[in-house]
Amino acid sequence: MELSALRTFVAVVEEGGILAASRRLNTVQSNVTSRIRRLEQELGTDLFFRKGRGLELAPPGRVLLDYAGRLLRLAQQTEAAVRQVGAGSGELRIGTMETFAAIHLPRALKAVRKHHPGVTLQVSTDTSAALVEQVLAHRLDCAFVAGPIAHPRLVCEPVVEEELVLVGDPGCDDLPLILFREGCAYRARALDWQRNCGHPVSSVMEMGTLEGIVGCVSAGLGWTLLPRRALDLSPLAAELEKKPVADPIARVPTLMVRHADGVPMQAMDTLAQAFVERPA
Repeated sequence: MELSALRTFVAVVEEGGILAASRRLNTVQSNVTSRIRRLEQELGTDLFFRKGRGLELAPPGRVLLDYAGRLLRLAQQTEAAVRQVGAGSGELRIGTMETFAAIHLPRALKAVRKHHPGVTLQVSTDTSAALVEQVLAHRLDCAFVAGPIAHPRLVCEPVVEEELVLVGDPGCDDLPLILFREGCAYRARALDWQRNCGHPVSSVMEMGTLEGIVGCVSAGLGWTLLPRRALDLSPLAAELEKKPVADPIARVPTLMVRHADGVPMQAMDTLAQAFVERPA
């Protein structure tokens, strides 16, 4: 039984079908279909009920899903353990929010490079919700996300606390709320603040970068809630009028999350320690 077949099986279950699984695995649908059929032939049973174009997990499939998850986690742990042979080599996959990457992460990455020069650092940005899912799926070794978060399979360490401030005029009914895409914790807080203050629900303009949001707000195209430190470091800081927001909306903890079943990594420990030792 090949790990690639188990990964394909899990992808089909989690994505809800062949097409979505093929997109996740970056392959064609026929490859996914053939892997599932070979796996069923090898096990001598049907893993899914076929209903038209849909798939429903059969009882043997539910049993396999549990074991496949264990085997794939063990494979991930084995890979991580092998990568850790020798403290000076390997790869550390880090996920981060866009704002955290701009403000806090660079100095911590320098600490990792200094103490583990042979470790390859892979950094990707996404929303907090997406990053948590990637850590749970072992596609990231750790991630910096907005809290609070409580999950039995995650180890969460607070690293910094951000203060959200209002930029722009939410009283203008024709101006949109400018936000990161769905899954961003700051987006959720901005929408909560809007509802709590009784402001009319405005349209939402989604941007993929911090610079894009700040630029549009400074041009008077809308308003937003963002971390004060991100705005203070912006080249457009002098053009932005920042207004305080009441707690608990204003205070947002940033957490470093890792999988509870993950293999300990010295480079990841160094990354976490860099925030403990940061200057006041």
